[in-house]
Amino acid sequence: MDPFNSRFILKEKRWLWIDYDKGISIILVGYGHCYATLKDHVPALVNYPFLNYIGVFLYGFRMPLFFIVSGLLVAKSLNKKGLSAYIGDRTNNILYPLFIWGFLQITLQILTARFTHNNVQPISYLNLIINPRETGHFWYLNALFCIGVIYAFLKAKLKLTPLIQVILGLVLFSVSAYIHVHNLNAGFLTDVFEYYFFFALGDLISNVMLAEKNIQRFASWKIFFPLLALFLTIQYFFTQINLKPTTEGINYVEHKLPFFFLIEALVGCTISVNFSFLLQKYRALTFLRIVGFHSLFIYCMQIIVMTIARTIFMNVFKITYVPALFGLVWSSGIVLPIFFYNFCLRYNLWWLYTFRKPERQVEYLRITNIFSFKRAASSV
Repeated sequence: MDPFNSRFILKEKRWLWIDYDKGISIILVGYGHCYATLKDHVPALVNYPFLNYIGVFLYGFRMPLFFIVSGLLVAKSLNKKGLSAYIGDRTNNILYPLFIWGFLQITLQILTARFTHNNVQPISYLNLIINPRETGHFWYLNALFCIGVIYAFLKAKLKLTPLIQVILGLVLFSVSAYIHVHNLNAGFLTDVFEYYFFFALGDLISNVMLAEKNIQRFASWKIFFPLLALFLTIQYFFTQINLKPTTEGINYVEHKLPFFFLIEALVGCTISVNFSFLLQKYRALTFLRIVGFHSLFIYCMQIIVMTIARTIFMNVFKITYVPALFGLVWSSGIVLPIFFYNFCLRYNLWWLYTFRKPERQVEYLRITNIFSFKRAASSV
């Protein structure tokens, strides 16, 4: 039995570098979520400042990268399916899991509030829509859905070109910069304004990035090493700023120096994409493709899984050595959601992630289950 459905994924006709890229990004996102999950429950964490430094150093480009990747595929989806089907797919793949997993996480937080003192209230259900930052990481799914729908409508109905959309994105980014710098609250619109540019940029460069002839061109060490030097320099500089004790914390550059954040994000995204092309070229670290394929499902349940993992490792197994605890919780937040997603597909619980049954994956798993059963029976 293949608990991660890796054979299906590796046989799929996909842009491999995109799965590599998403795999890298969700692992880095998981690192930040792991630190946040442990911070208030493991006092000894302060004795390992390098763990915080790494998280801050690798911050700044992870989420913009997801929006760029999503924007890369919008034109192909619209050309193939049309606007209505595109919006239907976004509802199925993004909005639906936002509601399901957002509801589950908030419910669990309310039920355990007397033990965790998290101050989560029933209003948090509404915040999933109007002010998702108050619910934690679900802001991403809210923004991704809204941006995709708005962008597709403007592209399909008003015929706005990708270049015009990028310019619009820069205007909206400037609005979000004003909101952040002046400590205003625009609810879900703040993230829509901030990340619209990255989605539009993905569409603008899609023809170049998705062309087979450019794979070798972008999979170049001559590009990678200069980019690496620039990336390390920028990240070091901004890490020093984000580590300063401020009310913004890790988000200081993003919120108070937004146009420097824009540069940081674009450089980080560029080297991540370049590295992903190199991984595709050499077919290296294929597990990253498995992780990248499942990135949305990992994101949906990562905080829930990490919270449970932290509780079990600390209270049942009595693990107190911080580096070991950190590694266990971090890896649990990556591996277990993949396992659980494929478990749900095998046992008709796919509705926890989509309202449309993923027929091809379910059928593949059904066939492999039958094959595994026959092989096991024949060996007895």
